[in-house]
Amino acid sequence: MSRAGRGFGNRPTGPVPHRPGPIGRLNRAFRVGLGTTRQDLGERLHDTTIARMRRSRTLLGMVAAGWLVMAYPLSEGREEFALGKLVELVIACGILLVGSFVGIAVFLIASTPDRRRDLTRRLGGPISSVLALATGPAVTWLSVTIVKGDLVDGPGLIAFFSSIVGSGIICRVLSLLVLLLGAFVALVLLVVSLIYTIVAAYVCVNSCFRAAEVHELLPALLSPLLVWSLFVFQLIDGPDVAAPPPRCCTRSFSAAR
Repeated sequence: MSRAGRGFGNRPTGPVPHRPGPIGRLNRAFRVGLGTTRQDLGERLHDTTIARMRRSRTLLGMVAAGWLVMAYPLSEGREEFALGKLVELVIACGILLVGSFVGIAVFLIASTPDRRRDLTRRLGGPISSVLALATGPAVTWLSVTIVKGDLVDGPGLIAFFSSIVGSGIICRVLSLLVLLLGAFVALVLLVVSLIYTIVAAYVCVNSCFRAAEVHELLPALLSPLLVWSLFVFQLIDGPDVAAPPPRCCTRSFSAAR
């Protein structure tokens, strides 16, 4: 029997498509959240020069913020500084979440019926961003509850295993092992969920909760709202570093006197 008769002749001769692994899927998820790759939309605008300018702006901002922190003493302690940045991240998430909800609602109301149905089909991106962000605090709360023993405690485990193997040394050993294993897994989940929540919050803020998948103009309208809101918050809260006033202003004021 020939090779074609045995089924070998039906094999494809072209290149086999590459399937991304777990790391590739995770990288794609973060790139989608950052807005670098999205579903293929008709009005999608992509300019490589603008994308490079955005990355350069972000890098320069990070370098300038790091230089200020290293060059001048902090107005408060390091812990207060770190907590303050986390509070600003939470405030930014709240502002963009409300702003995205209002902006999407306005776009849906102002659109024509056909266009409204098209925009409604694109709500999966913003909804998935909100759910992904809410997953982090939910897992954190569950981990803390397990570590504190509010969900499962020693007497409850002993009562559970005693109904299966009877009250004895085996019951107590099994209860201790399950309690220690659960505490270890909860601690690991707690650390991972905290890191995940911070990264997810940053991704949601950077992508404006993927509002661009509904309409390209939404991030451009939401970004000034976020910038001015954080400006007012930082103006009320005070500077992070104890930097001296500019010398040029001081000299001008002395010369005027």
